[in-house]
Amino acid sequence: MNPSATIALLGQPNSGKSTLFNALTGLRQHVGNWPGKTVEKKEGSFSHNGKEYKVADLPGSYSLSANSDEEVITRDYIASGKADVVCILADSSQLQRSLFMLADYAGIEAPCFLLLNMADVARDQGKKIDAKAIESKLGIPVIPFSATDVKSYDDFYKVLDKAINADSQINVSSLAKQYEGIKGYQEIVELIPENAIEGYSPMWLAVKMLENDKVVKAKLRSAIDSNAFKKIESLCAGAQGAVATGGCKFAWIDDVLDSAINEKKETVKLSRLDRIYTSKVWGKPAVILTVLLGLIASFIPALPLMAVGSGVLALKAPVMSGLTSIGCPEILTMIIGDVVIQSFSYIFKMLGFVFGVTLVFGLLEEVGVMARISYVFDNTMCKFGLQGKSVMPFLVSFGCTMGGAAGARVIDNWGQKVLTIALAWAVPCGAAWATIPMLSSIFFGPWAVLIILVILVTMMLHMWMTAKIFGRFLVKTEDRYGMIMELPPYHKPKWGALMRYVFGRTKETFFRVTKVILIVCGLFWALSYSPAGGDGGILYKFGLAIEPVTKIFGMPWQLFLSYVASAVGKEGAIGVISALYTGGSYGSAFTEAMAGAGTASNLSEILLANVTKPEALAFIFAMTFNMPCVVALAATYQETHSVKWTARIVGYYTVVSLLLAFIVYHIGMIIW
Repeated sequence: MNPSATIALLGQPNSGKSTLFNALTGLRQHVGNWPGKTVEKKEGSFSHNGKEYKVADLPGSYSLSANSDEEVITRDYIASGKADVVCILADSSQLQRSLFMLADYAGIEAPCFLLLNMADVARDQGKKIDAKAIESKLGIPVIPFSATDVKSYDDFYKVLDKAINADSQINVSSLAKQYEGIKGYQEIVELIPENAIEGYSPMWLAVKMLENDKVVKAKLRSAIDSNAFKKIESLCAGAQGAVATGGCKFAWIDDVLDSAINEKKETVKLSRLDRIYTSKVWGKPAVILTVLLGLIASFIPALPLMAVGSGVLALKAPVMSGLTSIGCPEILTMIIGDVVIQSFSYIFKMLGFVFGVTLVFGLLEEVGVMARISYVFDNTMCKFGLQGKSVMPFLVSFGCTMGGAAGARVIDNWGQKVLTIALAWAVPCGAAWATIPMLSSIFFGPWAVLIILVILVTMMLHMWMTAKIFGRFLVKTEDRYGMIMELPPYHKPKWGALMRYVFGRTKETFFRVTKVILIVCGLFWALSYSPAGGDGGILYKFGLAIEPVTKIFGMPWQLFLSYVASAVGKEGAIGVISALYTGGSYGSAFTEAMAGAGTASNLSEILLANVTKPEALAFIFAMTFNMPCVVALAATYQETHSVKWTARIVGYYTVVSLLLAFIVYHIGMIIW
């Protein structure tokens, strides 16, 4: 294998960068965080013609100014020389806007080439782009490209090698002439020596000084003579700053594109669908309806894998029976049946939902609908320190928190992604909504509606409080601003690329979450296991021992153990209550409940005879706002790539759920 080369992918959001990254690297990729930053770092590799390539998918941003951590990380990585070549992607369907990144890049001394991505979309719009004309002006390789079209990649590989071998850099002479019209620019350039800051030209540094880039200013202050720096500061004080430099960049882009694009001039009109999405009255309801329909639709492709999960569970009884008949030790039989088989049943059911959600919402992203969702809810989500895309995981979580966590993968900022997942945990899932009305009706009759309304109000307050607490660490105050975006055109999905992405993410999820679910379910089983088959498990004894403490939160030991069971699966909590109040085994009651076994037929009478209304209220709130389930835990780890943050979210929800139980219990004591 020949020595490797490193490629950095650079582009604005919705430029097709992630599609290219996934197509090149497949499953040979890993995701983490940039050191000390809440910004996601995607790296991968691929081989071509006997040569190994490393790929760094740089954070998507609209420029290379110091407006956010993403932009600073991106430009520092490029200028560091870690990449042998930078692949800059631009959206062919709206070149003038998307080439602003190229204009902001010009002057960074790193070899690059330009991909005019979504060339097929531009063709459908009636645009003809002369890539050679653009190439002659820029001095770097330029090719029309479609990241979703396999046939485009032959040209990509040729241009990649050409750019690396030729050390191709942007011809900035005409851009520099544009800047010369700015008062003070030429004097600033002359005061900055070559290589003052490695990787950046004097032209680029002068422009960033004019734009009052605080990071560049701090670096330049320590890199050049103090008298020269003071002169630069005085020259910048009288300049028009980013307004002037931005005008020069767009003038340069117009010059580059002059005579290179041939298109029919048409009046731009909003489509009928966009008139609905952008409506002040109908926009948000339309988005909510779109997401809910997407959630329902995701169950259709999910059904085959969910059926596999049910099939795996159906094997439990015959496998355990067969192992018992051949004299297998009881504990090993129970581990295989109650831990391994049952865990894989959860895993396949979860994978079905991951597959469905990734496919449906990946399709919405592919055709351009997700950009509309972001646009409509961006202002609202910005108040939480989030972006418009975060509304989708929240709505999906009403069906399944795991789906909400998996849906957060469309958010490119890691800190906002983690915060979105943390807030999604506060949304009661479908399993919780199946339990809440039943328990509320048993204890509170017609007042159950009021209990449900209070839970919804508590959910909103919980999300607000969680955003305040976690947001301080995950999303800086200065990074909380709305998006400036142009809605991309709708376009047909490329099914091949989409399905490769969906199957790749599903496979990656399987390997990541399997160990989490096996460990958590195995640990829960071990703590609840009793050799005699009765109630001698560690968790059972622990519940009895700490009952004086749990009663402070309004839960006797039976309800507290049911609360613990609800962290593995909400559907298991009722089965545990039924067993404990009728004298059954705790461990077997939980596994049977999670497997779909029924509860006692006279459960209402049993509960009313043993549980007071304040205790019932405490349990309902504690169970509802506890950790959603083990598959939501696994999905959270899968998306955050952080044991630390997953553990923090679990600990936080455990504390808050018990605190809520304490509050409503004592309120209930006053009322009843």
